Amino acid sequence: MAHALETPRNPAILRNSDLDSAAVRQARVDLAACFRMASRLGMHEGICNHLSAMVPGRDDVFLVNPYGWAFSEITASRLLVCDFHGNVVAGEGTPEATAFHIHARLHMKHPRAAAAFHTHMPNATALAMLEGPPLTWAGQTALKFYGRTAVDEDYNGLALDEAEGDRIAAAMGEADIVFMKNHGVMVVGPTIAEAWDDLYYLERAAEVQRLAMATGRPLKPVPHAVAQRAYEQMRSGDADSARLHLESIKRILARQEPDYLD
Repeated sequence: MAHALETPRNPAILRNSDLDSAAVRQARVDLAACFRMASRLGMHEGICNHLSAMVPGRDDVFLVNPYGWAFSEITASRLLVCDFHGNVVAGEGTPEATAFHIHARLHMKHPRAAAAFHTHMPNATALAMLEGPPLTWAGQTALKFYGRTAVDEDYNGLALDEAEGDRIAAAMGEADIVFMKNHGVMVVGPTIAEAWDDLYYLERAAEVQRLAMATGRPLKPVPHAVAQRAYEQMRSGDADSARLHLESIKRILARQEPDYLD
């Protein structure tokens, strides 16, 4: 299912850049932690799926996982730094082709997307396979995403060129979460922590909705006014909660999988 990216012959030269700064190292650690915990929670799929984040202080290069490595194998140093033209400017290997074509165009078209997480996690992807709106605003966890989602109805095969990357970026619009019908989900955030937090809770919201739907009984949606209020309550503390959430998974991994820091 995965494809190697054909990289340009001449790697880009980044003048006056510091890819070994403390901020870049922290971004590597944070992103690697997200890969490891996503694997633990069954949110990965073989050597497919990809998480990316813009390099701190730069608007032209991003961190992304290398082709051929499972989420459970990712370490801070194994992440690649890639530019928007497909040049790998730091790290060994290349990104998977769809990872490059989706993430490069998404980061380029949406500067607000400092982090972009694309997975085929089972529960959210299951909802993306159904006709109609994927999420029903019937559970409290789902209300974290009230008014923040978009749906890409036009599955168009694998993203193996810039045109498909641009189409997916356009489908994102101003949303933070895109349900990609017949495909999976994309979550973007202003920080790695916030993208992780949304990815985690999106899958939990999808899981409980799927369980409720399996009973065959009608779902009980939350009225709009209450849903909006609950959304506002959640979002008021989201950034700090997300930061603490990521810190907690790094503590767990430091005890149980410390090699993610390598």
